[in-house]
Amino acid sequence: MKLADIKKLKVAELRSKLTELGLDCRGLKADLVDRLWHASQPGQTPEQEKPPDDNSSTPSGPTEPAEVLVSQSESSSPPEVDCAAAPCEVVRGREFTNTATQTEPEPGPLAAVPLGSGAETVCRVNEKQLGLSGGSASEETDRGRAFYEFKEEIRYKRCKSPQPPQGKGEEEEMDEDKVRLDPYGCHLHFKVSSDGSCGEPRFWDRFPLLWSGCKLSHGVRQGRVGFEVRLERKLTNLEPEALQAKQAYGLRVGWSGGESSLLLGEDELSFAYDSCGKKVSGGNEEEYGEPLSEGDIIGCYASFSTDGAVELFFHKNGRLLGRAFALSASALRALVLVPHVLCQNCSVQLLLDPIAPWWYPGPPGFTALAGLAAGQRERVTAAPTSKVQCEVVMMVGLPGSGKSFWAQTLMKQHPEKKYRLLGTEELLSCMLNGGQSDSRLQQASQCLTDLIKVAAETPGNYILDQCNILFSARRHKLQLFAGFRRKVVVVFPPADEWKRRLLQHRMTDGVHIPQTALLKLQVSCSFPELQPDLMEELEYVELPQEQAQILLMEYKQEAHRLLPPVIKPDKKPKSYKKRRRFQWPPASNRKQWTAVHGWADPRSNLQLWSQQPRHWPPPYQQENYDYSRNVGYSGYQSYS
Repeated sequence: MKLADIKKLKVAELRSKLTELGLDCRGLKADLVDRLWHASQPGQTPEQEKPPDDNSSTPSGPTEPAEVLVSQSESSSPPEVDCAAAPCEVVRGREFTNTATQTEPEPGPLAAVPLGSGAETVCRVNEKQLGLSGGSASEETDRGRAFYEFKEEIRYKRCKSPQPPQGKGEEEEMDEDKVRLDPYGCHLHFKVSSDGSCGEPRFWDRFPLLWSGCKLSHGVRQGRVGFEVRLERKLTNLEPEALQAKQAYGLRVGWSGGESSLLLGEDELSFAYDSCGKKVSGGNEEEYGEPLSEGDIIGCYASFSTDGAVELFFHKNGRLLGRAFALSASALRALVLVPHVLCQNCSVQLLLDPIAPWWYPGPPGFTALAGLAAGQRERVTAAPTSKVQCEVVMMVGLPGSGKSFWAQTLMKQHPEKKYRLLGTEELLSCMLNGGQSDSRLQQASQCLTDLIKVAAETPGNYILDQCNILFSARRHKLQLFAGFRRKVVVVFPPADEWKRRLLQHRMTDGVHIPQTALLKLQVSCSFPELQPDLMEELEYVELPQEQAQILLMEYKQEAHRLLPPVIKPDKKPKSYKKRRRFQWPPASNRKQWTAVHGWADPRSNLQLWSQQPRHWPPPYQQENYDYSRNVGYSGYQSYS
């Protein structure tokens, strides 16, 4: 089958043939044509039909495009070379589109194009070097986080401006000596009760893949201390049979270092007992204990020795499960151990009443953490008193420009500020059970939108690690954080550096951004300007503002040229309801119809206005008629 015949097929026919061959049938028509051609002609590629072009030049530096696509290995594959230094062929004639019916134009003469033009660049390298199992890059289904973040930003275009909270003053200061679940030492998607003894995931009904963690406000460095946690109930909309099959809930309880991650059991100094009957530390699981169910009570105990070593063990419903972890003084590094819980679709309650007895008697010689004296326990984090002391940093930039790297560097440079990173990657790390990549990315992007609203009402220092390229999205988010010190950071590198970062991101993480989506992002991108009512500080960390504006205009011009024109649907005319009129009979039957029962057509005796007399005669009275006769109430004449 010739390539020209394949191009004449419709999208539905292409997908049907690909389905019969057992190939992926998703993508644009150009991708479907290329995929079907490779399947029908395994020993020949579309490039062999194209006329050779001796005038093709090898672009370098800023002439390379923003994204590199890897082609399938041909029969005469070139030797393996470094992708960053490999010669690239820029197909000038190809234009990307978001419609499934546009055909691929014939290739024209090759020429160098500037970065951001969106022209397809094929970098000929071995697929094993990029970690691909086979097939072309067009067959990859991972759209990347930028795709779903942009979908969420578009929603702000028709969103009303947030109203300032009414009737909400500064939050009440917490008692520094009271042991409770720390609302500032937990994930924003973990909800703490007012008394600080209960908690559950905030978005369990809409985002069931999220694990939400929380630490207690105080920790210990010495002594023999313990605390108890009860698995209150499972939060799920599924039936009990489906719940057991899917394992849609989970709980981890234990201890962690004061600076450890909120994901209990994932760091080196983080030790947990899992509800599946395992012990977890550093991401490694081992068989331990028994599985948990609703109503079970877990006792967590830490025994410090005089030399600084510590032993950790657990109880289930008053029964000792044995020693779980043993740490030397050098491994613990004199860090404070903090009680910690991590939940997925379940609610927990902790016994934090200092005078209440144990739910189950603990080992002899152990004291409840809430019952310790103030000098024997240590406050972990200090809660911010007001929003005025807090700061929010908004990142702005195209995908792959280096926003996340800059944000993580800022967090390392200022550990005292304890920034909370609000980004899609941060939420993806909270989905420990995995799942389909697209489903996890979509849930993370949607959850991030709700999480930003929660952060605006919770004092703290935040970094919004998103593209934030739309003015409407930036304005809405900055208005939410009214009262904070707001800083906007624009990361916009030079053309060749952006290309290098995109390629590195593609090779290391395997994230593929569709070219059409990348072009749309370039068209929609806009840079912020300093506005006192929205921000207090604006900073460009790569190119200066003037150079960044010039480069962005070049990106937009090339993207407008390559993207298809947006065809707006014809607006239907408004349908006005006409008033119903009385339908007169036809002229031929009108005389007969009006003669019934003595009725006459009033229009038959009407005269035109021009035929009316100029002066109307006085009222006519009949001489032989008695106008003074009495007429009764019934309408008949009354004769006396």
